[in-house]
Amino acid sequence: MRPNLKACGQAMITAAVNAVLALALMLLVEFAISGTFQLAEPYLWAGLLIGLVIFFGQFWRQRHLCRNGQPGHGSTDTY
Repeated sequence: MRPNLKACGQAMITAAVNAVLALALMLLVEFAISGTFQLAEPYLWAGLLIGLVIFFGQFWRQRHLCRNGQPGHGSTDTY
């Protein structure tokens, strides 16, 4: 259970940061094209979709890394 919580926290932070950066980039492009900052509904949906995709990808990756990093799970690292 603990690796899932750790993975969820790290994935949530990564997804939130990337979604905010994507939304900011969309707003900058909108400003460059039209000259005004208009937060349109499709931008919010796109930011949400980007955040969800990144969250699930990062959650899966972080959970895998956390599980493989635990002692007793047969790590393949040799020293």
